[in-house]
Amino acid sequence: MAATDYTAAFKQGRKSYQAALTKGEYPYLPVLDDILSYTEVASVDNLGLIDIPLNKIVGTKTEGRTNAFANNFMPLLPEDSEFGMKWSLLYDHQINDGIRDPIVAYEFMNQFYVQEGNKRVSVMKYLKTYSIPGTVTRLIPRKTEDKENRLYYEFLDFYAVSQSYDVWFGKEGSYKKLLKLMGKKEDEMWSDDDRLTFHAACYSFSEAFRKAHGEKLDLPVSDAFLVYVEIYGYDQVKGETENEMFAALQKMWTEITLADKGNQVELVQNPAEPKSTLLNRLLPAVSPETLKIAFVYTKTPDTSSWAYAHELGRLYIEQIYEGKIKTMAFDKADSDAEVAEAIEMAIEQGCNLVFTTAAQMANQSVRSAILHPKVKIYNCSIMMSYSSICTYYARMYESKFLMGAIAAALSRTDRLGYVADYPIYGTLANINAYALGAKMINPYVKIYLEWSKIKGQDARERLNQEGILFVSDNDMITPEHASRAYGLYMKKEDGTLDNLATPIWHWGKFYERIIRNICNGSSEESAQKGKSAVNYWWGMSAEVIDVICSKAMPHGTYRLIEFLKNSIRAGAFHPFDGPIYAQEGVLRCKEGESLSPDEIITMDWLVENVMGKIPELEELTEEAQALMQLQGIKADENTDK
Repeated sequence: MAATDYTAAFKQGRKSYQAALTKGEYPYLPVLDDILSYTEVASVDNLGLIDIPLNKIVGTKTEGRTNAFANNFMPLLPEDSEFGMKWSLLYDHQINDGIRDPIVAYEFMNQFYVQEGNKRVSVMKYLKTYSIPGTVTRLIPRKTEDKENRLYYEFLDFYAVSQSYDVWFGKEGSYKKLLKLMGKKEDEMWSDDDRLTFHAACYSFSEAFRKAHGEKLDLPVSDAFLVYVEIYGYDQVKGETENEMFAALQKMWTEITLADKGNQVELVQNPAEPKSTLLNRLLPAVSPETLKIAFVYTKTPDTSSWAYAHELGRLYIEQIYEGKIKTMAFDKADSDAEVAEAIEMAIEQGCNLVFTTAAQMANQSVRSAILHPKVKIYNCSIMMSYSSICTYYARMYESKFLMGAIAAALSRTDRLGYVADYPIYGTLANINAYALGAKMINPYVKIYLEWSKIKGQDARERLNQEGILFVSDNDMITPEHASRAYGLYMKKEDGTLDNLATPIWHWGKFYERIIRNICNGSSEESAQKGKSAVNYWWGMSAEVIDVICSKAMPHGTYRLIEFLKNSIRAGAFHPFDGPIYAQEGVLRCKEGESLSPDEIITMDWLVENVMGKIPELEELTEEAQALMQLQGIKADENTDK
């Protein structure tokens, strides 16, 4: 039996050897001593006896018997050689009793190089064992700005609390993301049970991923595991068997293939017009009567201005499609469990189209979409890289630019105020657009920025103390706590407010456009399934946002705003045309150029005429922190990085 298996292992070795030669690659095991000859080692750490994942053992410490193995650790020497006979004896020993003697190895940059026990590693790799015990010495390289080096230092921080070699990510920030998904703090030490549970989950997933032929992808198994945990949640994942993971992987494979392509996001900036094709003429379009639509809200329309705006959109749809489309609303979906329950209730009642109206619902929306592939689910967020759902959001910065222009035109001072909530995707673009719109009218204007979601602070009171009279505030009122502190307002001497203008999120028209796309068969998501995530990011050109001005506005100012509005709508004017300078005088966009959509959405800086800073995560309220962790910008103060 051992002889037969040695022959099979030998064939695997020869195949790998020939393949490497064909590609012009080194056909033998890499030697750590050779690598270290041109690498500076900063420190040495004795890790003691640990469990080494076999897929991380890549070479030998010294040159020694390097030529006895192909670069996949399979043997290259004949079966009747002394090497071959010893390999076969080790194989029998593993089958009959199990190899218990630890190998001796060095770890460098998250890969292991064997000093003693090469044949043991070869046998265990041939048997596709997950790990092998080993006494390990870690060699830590000098810290550099190289990406692989940065990733390794992120891993060292992760290892310090986990003592685990089970994951190695190819994208920065992944270790912190994993800890967050596991419900652990970055400095929280793992227990023995934590390590064993995590080790078992990683092993089961790696086997399920291999069974699904994940090795054919460029996506490392650890990166695929992170996608899996993000979608299903660690509490569920850690209790699953290999077969359960394999079944779940098959259902969500489009998300894995999307991650393999780099989580590409297709930003659809204008609604598609229906195309008259032979297929469209032969096949009837989807009828509105066949749609039953659910809207899922956080909080309630009475207690949340955001939910209220979407509820107005739902009522608009019922009015436009009177008697043709049925809609339902589910509120108080403030946790994943509540979102899941709302979606399940909607589907049980016959809904085949679901709009989840908040970014924090995105992950559960994906899980539900995977469970119900025939139901279309759209989530209101931006820059979410999922293929199972579509996302939608509005280019509100276009309206904010006009609001800034109005404020500067009406104010008799060079000081304007802006109240923002939390620094998630799009928020910085709104602030900066407001500042640029104001600066276009008054080159000396300064925007005083305050955040409403900072713990223990009152943003409006701080602006009042600064003597700021013109303020851009919430975009919509909250019915239960109606106030005039929304849109752009001026504070008068008696403390009352005059509303001057307000930006409009016309969600009704947004939903009408999406429904029209579905009915006409012109939606982009089918063509992009598994290739890129589809994000609808529409603006004034789609009539989904607008600015409503006070009738008391001076006629000249009104004409200017209408001119700018029509120019933006036609694409003749872009709020983020250069030159644009950030705080500290950093040039962010050159003259004659415009910021790209990705640069606008992911802005993590403030323009030079903004007085204020981007808050740190710990400064925000718990609700704001949750949103920041989901869709927050990655800022380190407001300076160039």
